[in-house]
Order: sequence, then C-alpha cells, then structure tokens
Amino acid sequence: MNLNKTVAFVGMMGAGKTSLGRRLATRLEVPFRDADHEIEAAASLSVSEIFEKFGEPYFRDGERRVINRLLTEAPHIMATGGGAYMDPVTRAAMKEHAFTIWLKVPLEFLVSRVKKRDTRPLLRGGDVKETIEKLLGEREPVYAQADMTLDYEDGSHTHAMDRILEALTAQGLLV
Repeated sequence: MNLNKTVAFVGMMGAGKTSLGRRLATRLEVPFRDADHEIEAAASLSVSEIFEKFGEPYFRDGERRVINRLLTEAPHIMATGGGAYMDPVTRAAMKEHAFTIWLKVPLEFLVSRVKKRDTRPLLRGGDVKETIEKLLGEREPVYAQADMTLDYEDGSHTHAMDRILEALTAQGLLV
C-alpha cells in the first residue's frame, strides 16, 4: 500500500495523536513527523521554553511555518499540537495538503493523560480539568472541521487503526 497524501492528526493535548500516529506510520511504512518535536528542533528550545521566553503568539507563528514546511514533504503521518488546528492559516493548509483526523476523546481520559507530565504550558498555574474543559469548549467546533472524526474513547490502537485504514482506503488515499 502506498499513501498518496499526508495524514495529520489533530485534537487535544493528551489525545494520543503521537502514539497513534507512530503506529500508523509504522503500519503504512511511511515517515512519522511530530510537529512539536520539529518546532523544538528548529528553535533549539522545548515548547515550554518557547512559551516562557517568547510567548504563545511567537510559538504559534513558528508552528505555522513548521507545519507548512512539513506539508510540502512526501506523504507521511503527522501529529500536531493541540492548538495548531485552531490557526485559520494552518487549518486551511492542512485541509488542502493533508487528510485530517480529529482524535476525539472524553474529558476524563485527557485529564488522566496530561496529569502524568508537567510539560504543557497551557496547563500550568490552574486547575487542569477546568482548563481542559474550557479549551475543549473552544476547540471542539474547530476540530469538528477535520476530514474525519475518530471517537477514541478507550485508547484502543487496534480498533482506531482499523477505522483509519478503512477511511483512507475509502478516500482513495491508500493505493
């Protein structure tokens, strides 16, 4: 099977975009790109450090440029940061050059996942559940614009992988 268009995972932090993306890339034998890691490599700073030193607008500008660069590469699997798809320019580029999949997971799943690591700048200094709930309210209507919504309630990679492969085949993206 050959992938003829990049597949980009969008959704909240902690949804499993990176872990599922890596598995899908391995399964399809294509490269995997994590936009946050690419941003960190380009800036020689962690995402947290970029937020602390320069602020969110600066980070989002770099994120936009990195994702646009990644979208010019040969078809691959990409995981994006939770806020990337919120940017209208980034979202338009992704809609044009990638098949976007929203990993939609329940609030409690997200909270349990993100509490494990203190590396998420938007979750510092407040109630994690409250912050995620607020972000979900703002972001879900935008995430819903993705080409595919994958209800990823139990975090089962096998079930998710089957649904994704079916969708990619139906869309003519796997040949």
